[in-house]
Amino acid sequence: MVKEPQAGRVKTRLGRDIGMTNAAWWFRHQTKRLIREVGSDPRWQLRLSVSPAPQALHSRAWPVGIPRDPQVRGDLGARMRHVFEATPSGPVVLIGGDIPGVTPAIIHDAFEKLNDHDCVFGPAEDGGFWLVGMRRVGPLPIDLFKGVRWSCADTLADTLGTLGNASVAFAATLRDVDTAADLP
Repeated sequence: MVKEPQAGRVKTRLGRDIGMTNAAWWFRHQTKRLIREVGSDPRWQLRLSVSPAPQALHSRAWPVGIPRDPQVRGDLGARMRHVFEATPSGPVVLIGGDIPGVTPAIIHDAFEKLNDHDCVFGPAEDGGFWLVGMRRVGPLPIDLFKGVRWSCADTLADTLGTLGNASVAFAATLRDVDTAADLP
């Protein structure tokens, strides 16, 4: 899931620390590196869920040849739920573009965990999560992502509370980049 790397529209908390243009530049180069590393792995098909629609569908910021789907309007939970609902049955793993530590091995591990768990999360050091995956062999939990407080220390705990009786596994804990202090 990626946003168009426009100054003032992406990584705004980081932009308050280093400037909006620098934050957009960082995000553009971080996502290009990430797409290059995880997008070439033959064990899965990479799709970009892009925002804002419709202009991001035709953006030159993303590599040609990678399928793109528009994100729906709404909070992050609504947008992630839509991706899960719009994708054919089977395992799906969603990540954002602002996690420098992501590797193909970590993504593969998340898919492997979906062999015997309903959901997998990659916890972020700040209390959120950088990865969410679902096996999707049945309907999604009815309250999935409902009432989650986003971008805070309670995000992962709130999300886990929306899963009902779903079995959960955890991938590696990584750091996402929200502020200048996260860059090192």
